[in-house]
Amino acid sequence: MPTVDSVLEQVGEFGCFQKQTFLALCLLSASFAPIYVGIVFLGFTPEHRCLSPGVAALSRRCGWSLAEELNFTVPGPGPQGEAFPRQCRSYELDWNQSALGCADPLAGLAANRSRLPLGPCRHGWVYDTPGSSIVTEFNLVCEDSWKVGLFQSCVNLGFFLGSLGIGYVADRFGRKLCLLATVVVSAVSGILTAVAPDYISLLLFRMLQGLVSKGSWTAGYTLITEFVGLGYRRTVAILYQAAYTVGLMLLCGLAYVLPRWRELQLVVSAPTLLFLLYYWCVPESPRWLLSQKKNTQATKIMAYIAQKNGAQPPADLKMLSLDEDVTEKLSPALADLFRTPQLRKHTCILMYLWFTSSVLYQGLIMHVGATGKDLYLDFLYSALVEFPAAFVILATIDRVGRLYPLAVSNLAAGAACFAMVFISRELHWLSIAVACVGRMGITIVFQMVCLVNAELYPTFIRNLGVMVCSSLCDLGGIITPFLVFRLIEVWESLPLVLFAALSLVAGGLTLLLPETKGVTLPETIEDAENLRR
Repeated sequence: MPTVDSVLEQVGEFGCFQKQTFLALCLLSASFAPIYVGIVFLGFTPEHRCLSPGVAALSRRCGWSLAEELNFTVPGPGPQGEAFPRQCRSYELDWNQSALGCADPLAGLAANRSRLPLGPCRHGWVYDTPGSSIVTEFNLVCEDSWKVGLFQSCVNLGFFLGSLGIGYVADRFGRKLCLLATVVVSAVSGILTAVAPDYISLLLFRMLQGLVSKGSWTAGYTLITEFVGLGYRRTVAILYQAAYTVGLMLLCGLAYVLPRWRELQLVVSAPTLLFLLYYWCVPESPRWLLSQKKNTQATKIMAYIAQKNGAQPPADLKMLSLDEDVTEKLSPALADLFRTPQLRKHTCILMYLWFTSSVLYQGLIMHVGATGKDLYLDFLYSALVEFPAAFVILATIDRVGRLYPLAVSNLAAGAACFAMVFISRELHWLSIAVACVGRMGITIVFQMVCLVNAELYPTFIRNLGVMVCSSLCDLGGIITPFLVFRLIEVWESLPLVLFAALSLVAGGLTLLLPETKGVTLPETIEDAENLRR
C-alpha cells in the first residue's frame, strides 16, 4: 500500500504546493519574534531622575543637561536594605534658596555631600526618551524595577503552561485547527496588551499570549515538515526557524519607526489576524488524518497536492496508509525517559542543554539591550548573525555530524561571553562584535538541540522526550529576565560570567552524547541504549 512519503516521491517532495505553503507559514514564524524578545523594545529603561520641582527650576535657570541634574540624585539603601541605582534617591533640600549657585550648588551647604539629608522620590520620575515603554508609563524603576523582568517571565510561563495543552490539541484535533485557534487567541491577547489600562492586566494578557503563541509556531513547524518529502524535511525545518530571524529584523525596524510601545505592540499584533486566511490556503496534514483513520480526507489532500505540483496521483492512491508497524502499541510514560542508564544520561544532558540555550539566547539579547549605546543598531547587528548560523547548520549537519558543531557552538558562545567581561566600555564596537559571535553560537545550539533531542529517543517516547526536555527551555526563559536585570545592578558583567560558565559546561556535556549522523532512528529502548555502540 502507498504511504505519504512514497506518494510525495511521485508527485513532488518540494513542489509548487509545498513552496507556497512553506512561504505562507514562514510569515507565522516571523510573527513569533515580537512575542519572544519584544521585551527589548517594550520594556527599555531610559535615563531617568527623581522629579523634584526645585531641582527642575534650578536646572532651567542654570541650563543644565540631564547628566548634570543626575548629580543631585544619589545612591542609597532601599526599604529592605538593598542598594538602588543612583537615580532612586535625592537630596532633601530647599532648592529655592538664592544662595545656591550653578557651578556647585551644594558646596556652601556641607563640606561633604554624605552629610546632606536623603529621601525617596516623592514626585515621580522624569525620563530622557523621545518615545515610551512600559517602564516610563508604569514607572517600573528603582524598587519597582523587578516588574520589568516579571513582564517577560509571564510570557515564558505561558510557553511552559501551554506546551502540554496545546500539544495535546494538535495531536487530538489536528494541526490546522490548533493553528487557527491559537492564532485568534494570540492576536486578540496581543491587541489587548496594547490597550491594557494597568500593569496587572498587562501581565495577564501577556501570559495569555504566551500560552498560545508557541503552539501556533509549533503547529506551523509540524505542518510544513509533514507536507514535504523526507529529503527536504531538515532543510525546511531549519529555514522555518530562519524566518524567525527575519521577524527579528522587521521588529527592529518597526520599533525604530514606532518608539511608543503601545503603537508598536498594536502594529505587530493586529496583522496576525490575517493568518486566519490559512483556513482556505493551508490544508490539514494528511499524516495526521491517516493517524485518525480519516483516509478519505487524506486521499483528497494528497490528490490536491499532486494537482498543484502538476503531477498525476498514483493509481493506488485510495489505498493510502501510514508507514508504521501497528503490531505493537507501546504506551509512553515519563518514567521511560529515566528507565535505563543511557536514556537517563541523555535526558539529564538534554534538559541542561535546553535550559542553557534559552538562558544564553534571551540573556544576551537582554544584556545588549540594557547595556548597549544604540538599542536599535545593536539589536540589528546581533540579529543578522542568525542567518549565517542557519547556513552553518545546513553545511555541517550531514558532513561533520551533530555533536562536534553543537559542542563547538556552545564553547564559542561561552568564550564570547567570557571575553566580553574584559572589553572596555570605550570599545563598544568590539563588545558588540564579540556579542554577535556569542549570539551566533547559541543560535546554532538552539536549532540543533531540537534535532538531536528527537534522534536520541525511541519512537514511542520521541515526542514525549522532546516535550519534557524542551520544557526546561521555558523554565530558563522564566528566570532569565531576573538574572539579567538583577545581576546587572550588582555588576554589569556579572550576567556574562554566569552565561560563560553555563555554556562551557554545556559544551563539555554535549560530548557525552552519542553521534546520530547516519544512524537509524531508534525504535525501542534497547536501540537507544546501543546508540554509541
